[in-house]
Amino acid sequence: MSRRLWPVWAAFAVLFLAYQAPEGIGMQLLGSFPVQAALLLLFFPIAWAVARARGYRGVEAYALERRPGWLRTLGVTFALAVVAKALAVAVGVRFGVYEVAPAEAEVGSLALGLAGVLATTFFPSVAEDIVTRGFWFRQAPALGRGALFVVATAAIYVLNHVFRLANGPAEWAMLFAFGLAYATALVRTDTLWAAVGLHWGWNAAAFAAPDLFGVQTLRDDLSPWFSAGAHLAMLGAVLVLTPWLRTGEPQRR
Repeated sequence: MSRRLWPVWAAFAVLFLAYQAPEGIGMQLLGSFPVQAALLLLFFPIAWAVARARGYRGVEAYALERRPGWLRTLGVTFALAVVAKALAVAVGVRFGVYEVAPAEAEVGSLALGLAGVLATTFFPSVAEDIVTRGFWFRQAPALGRGALFVVATAAIYVLNHVFRLANGPAEWAMLFAFGLAYATALVRTDTLWAAVGLHWGWNAAAFAAPDLFGVQTLRDDLSPWFSAGAHLAMLGAVLVLTPWLRTGEPQRR
């Protein structure tokens, strides 16, 4: 490894281990949700320290700086992912992959449940986007801003799911499709917030579907392909919506 590259890989190793610690230590080793949550939150000061060590002031190291319109981009991509998940379930119901049996719930409890889902899915989504996309967007100019970057970071995204790789090729293909959609959103908009919106929206919808809306998976062998298809559709939507998703120049302090 050349002297120019080893600091990049060392920085990535720190981020990778910090991201894996919540699942690996918090859940796999200790089986403790509080420990998992604490380690997840610890990821962010570690990521900030890595950014500073790499010569950045902070979040711009991962393409997360504030830009005019970044909240709009986050909101539109979040909504796009929620719609994609809903359509995947609707189509899957027709093919016997899912069933929907919503239980009666009070509006207040449903709203509280949704708020909890939004909070608990936001931070893991941002953390993983930093490790698998934002870091490489700034630190690996050799990957460019096109197909090579999209494919390479999609592969990194698959490998980042170390505790799910044993699920087999269908899982790998699904995760690769996820990575293609999220990386395309970053490349087309020049901001990680677009990828975060898609990732967060999908995770939030996926977590809310069974517990809050009674969506049950009947065919575990087929459901990954419906999720993969939904993400390829999102990729297409990002290409079409690019003019409305782009943001302005970063705000300088």
